[in-house]
Amino acid sequence: MVSTCTYQFDTPVYKGAVTFPTQLFIDGEFVDPVNKGTIELINPATGKPFTRVSVGDREDIEIAAQAARKAFKEHWGLKVSGAARSKMLHKLADLVDANTDNFAALEALNVGKTFLSAKTQDIPTIGALLRYYAGWADKIQGKSVQTTPDKIGFTRHEPIGVVGAIAPWNFPLSTLIMKLAPALACGNAVVAKPSEFTPLSALFLCTLIREAGFPPGVVNIVPGYGDTAGQAIGESMIIDKVAFTGSTLTGRKIMEAAAKSNLKKISLELGGKSPSIIFDDADVDQAVKWAINGIYTNQGEVCIAGSRIYVQAGIYDDFLQKFTEGAKRLSLGDPFSPGTFQGPQISERQFERVMGYVKSGQAEGATLHLGGKRHGTEGYFIQPTVFTDCTPNMKIVQEEIFGPVAAIMKFSAEEGSLIFHVRSITVIHGVKEVIEQANNTPYGLACSVFTKDIDRAMRVASSIEAGTAWVNFSNWPDLGLPFGGFKQSGIGKDLGEDALENYTNVKAVLINIGIRI
Repeated sequence: MVSTCTYQFDTPVYKGAVTFPTQLFIDGEFVDPVNKGTIELINPATGKPFTRVSVGDREDIEIAAQAARKAFKEHWGLKVSGAARSKMLHKLADLVDANTDNFAALEALNVGKTFLSAKTQDIPTIGALLRYYAGWADKIQGKSVQTTPDKIGFTRHEPIGVVGAIAPWNFPLSTLIMKLAPALACGNAVVAKPSEFTPLSALFLCTLIREAGFPPGVVNIVPGYGDTAGQAIGESMIIDKVAFTGSTLTGRKIMEAAAKSNLKKISLELGGKSPSIIFDDADVDQAVKWAINGIYTNQGEVCIAGSRIYVQAGIYDDFLQKFTEGAKRLSLGDPFSPGTFQGPQISERQFERVMGYVKSGQAEGATLHLGGKRHGTEGYFIQPTVFTDCTPNMKIVQEEIFGPVAAIMKFSAEEGSLIFHVRSITVIHGVKEVIEQANNTPYGLACSVFTKDIDRAMRVASSIEAGTAWVNFSNWPDLGLPFGGFKQSGIGKDLGEDALENYTNVKAVLINIGIRI
């Protein structure tokens, strides 16, 4: 069995070594899986395997859930003060900060994101998340409710129990901590499943969880496949709640499994197809920069990616030219190179999926304005891609691609008709307004509006069916504000105070001080 690995880095941006066990982390120990399973990890920048780690199965999830239940009852939950939980979370944040380079290197190697983006954005955000919820740990409280002169009423917010947390592969550590931090702050024990593609940063985190002083069994981390370990979390009769980030299709399976088992609580952060609406009065240069960031950051493997870009006719040509020039300047290549902006897609499967959408766009009549081809001869790199002449029902406009592919469309007015140019023929569709097209997908995760008119900004932001609306920027959640979608983009919220609702049960307590029977 694989037990410990050392990853040696000798790159322009990081030179060092990271050593940690690569087994399952259950009840405070690194242990072998019941079925002795392992998985080969692939470096997406080369397409070649570089290590093997343990992979858990249904039996391992059940063992982890039992350890979490035992820990919750015996030395966690209501037996530990919020102040004590806060201290541990702060300690974990300090340890994460101290290992920023190590985490960034693992994310670059395992995920394909650039080392510098992980170091300057992802890992600092993780430390901030831990501290944010550490601050909440001793402030989770109910309220007194006036009832009658004969009764005193108040509410208690109590931990749910055992939380199953399932994280995706695009931001493996960030999304895990988005669930882990509030769950622990509220006093829950956790069974977490990182993606089988990207378990390294989560496994390294386990060594810091022990060092931070969390009791054994409070945090258990079991890398595994979605249809086995993930399904087991949904079906477990021991796990009381599931927090999931991933595809809408898998979210449906989680809901079904939760309903068929113990009717566990769920929170789901699912797919997106975010629109960016850019009006004539916008600062074009800023809009271009934000739109490029909104679609090409993290190789386009972002649920909130602004993949549908609607530009008003008066600035459309100028915007398209500048957007094209900016996209051409983006540097693709080695995630450990200091000049790289865009790394590879996570896997060969994802590479083929994105390229399938490129072919679909061309087959349905859109114009491949830029890119759409493989970059280099090894790894899973795709050129920044732009489609124009798109119509509302094309797959590239309706479906989440999860890659560096943008559809840029022209509209005439906020309340008018969308104008599409198809093979040099202007076609005016009977669409009432750009807002209607922005809302014309099953998703509702995020949107961006670019305009100098504050009234218009507020009006449009309020009209878009999305959980987050950015004005004059994009793709930048705030830790203090709730994050989650409308429609098929999910249920419940991550981030902010609202996330705490995912991890507590509210109990009403009534005290009789005068009623006699």
